[in-house]
Amino acid sequence: MYVTQFLEKGESLMKQRLLISAILLVWGLAPVLLSADDSPARRAEPRSPSLDAGRKAVDAKDFKSALGPLTQAAKETPNDADVHNLLGYSYRNLGQFDKAMEHYRLALNINPNHRGAHEYMGELYLQMDQPANAEKELQALSKACPWFGKCEEYDDLKEAIEKHKAKTK
Repeated sequence: MYVTQFLEKGESLMKQRLLISAILLVWGLAPVLLSADDSPARRAEPRSPSLDAGRKAVDAKDFKSALGPLTQAAKETPNDADVHNLLGYSYRNLGQFDKAMEHYRLALNINPNHRGAHEYMGELYLQMDQPANAEKELQALSKACPWFGKCEEYDDLKEAIEKHKAKTK
């Protein structure tokens, strides 16, 4: 039933107000839900020149060069989960799994629902041949993703787990 039909039917004023309030609440929350991206991927404005330089190096897959600026960014903003996630991602891609795990854990201590850190830590577990731990990260993502447990990070990790299973059969 359309809102106008509801209002025209002479429903009680209380019901009309409830419906209008519900619609306004959903409209008010939609931009928040749609912009809820804590992945390391993108932000419109970098928080520091060091973070920006580190992101550029990561985007160029120059993980070794990313470490300097990202380490500086971590000193400037030690409670930034994205910085630690990008450090973990860089260390993982350099084969330094212990340091990668350390930074993913720091990111998740700062923000337990950081989708990027859960995805990348799951991928690290797969590289370390620990698929059960990767599955735990997938479960954490199902709770952290805003759209009924579905998001890009969830889909990416699920695909990586399926590929790992197929490869190990």
